[in-house]
Amino acid sequence: MKAVCLLSGGMDSATLAYLARDQGYHIYCLHFNYGQRTERKEQASAKKIAGLLGARELIEIDLSYLTRFGGSSLTDHNLSVDRYQEDREGIPNTYVPFRNANLLSIATSYAEARGADAIFIGVQSQDYSGYPDCRPQFIDTFQRLVDVGTRDETCIRINAPFLSMTKKDILIIGVHLKVPYEHTWSCYQNEEKACGVCGACHFRKAAFESLGLCDPVPYEED
Repeated sequence: MKAVCLLSGGMDSATLAYLARDQGYHIYCLHFNYGQRTERKEQASAKKIAGLLGARELIEIDLSYLTRFGGSSLTDHNLSVDRYQEDREGIPNTYVPFRNANLLSIATSYAEARGADAIFIGVQSQDYSGYPDCRPQFIDTFQRLVDVGTRDETCIRINAPFLSMTKKDILIIGVHLKVPYEHTWSCYQNEEKACGVCGACHFRKAAFESLGLCDPVPYEED
């Protein structure tokens, strides 16, 4: 069995790739550079994780056109990255417009070319920032698009096993699978020490704290 895994280098995607391997898949990794603030750190993390996994392949894709579009604090450095706010109304400015559709389209091309059975994506709809392209209905709709838009003999299943899980749930799986979280990176804005205040940092820190574990990556307040 072959699986294309979207590997950003973050906590969720690393756990996802380890889970796919544990399920018996040969792993083919896709990493996307789209001008995000932590591009170099994420790239290094993805390469490290892919190597430790024994992935068959790691392909890096340039999506720099998303930087030209803007509309997100991850790709437009004129915008400040939103801090996590529990009572926030609306979607934080870290949302990259329709990003996951771009990623899944490319992953589908790659999967069909490699004869892969599955695409693994680490989206979740529980403790997350409300991004519309992380909702179950988005994944279900995109699956129908894959079914219609590929060869009749092609059968590619989009696997989003974390969709109804919390970050704590994901971490429990990762600890069991011995995911090397020291080589992952989640922060939206820093590459040396995690800021600790963006949405990604908040949910990651909360997950480790809820299990009484020490997050192995450095934070500014440490």
